[in-house]
Amino acid sequence: MTQNITQPKPWFVYLLRTAQGSLYTGISTDPERRLREHEGSARGARSLRGKGPLELVWRCAAADRSSASALEARIKRLSRARKLELIKHGTLL
Repeated sequence: MTQNITQPKPWFVYLLRTAQGSLYTGISTDPERRLREHEGSARGARSLRGKGPLELVWRCAAADRSSASALEARIKRLSRARKLELIKHGTLL
């Protein structure tokens, strides 16, 4: 008998860029879906309404929701310049 064990969905931390160049940090199990929600759904963040088009500029997988939240908090504390470096180089320096 084969057991159907589902793997937990990975969590991601992501950065979006607004049309005005602002950066937004969030977490999700599906950053592309979350981008669509931010762009045209009531489920999107209020702070992003009317600031599109939005662009997903960076994402990083995390082990679980707790790790993703901790990384999100760390990124939110970075300066804009450091966030731009993160986007350019792909990793926290």
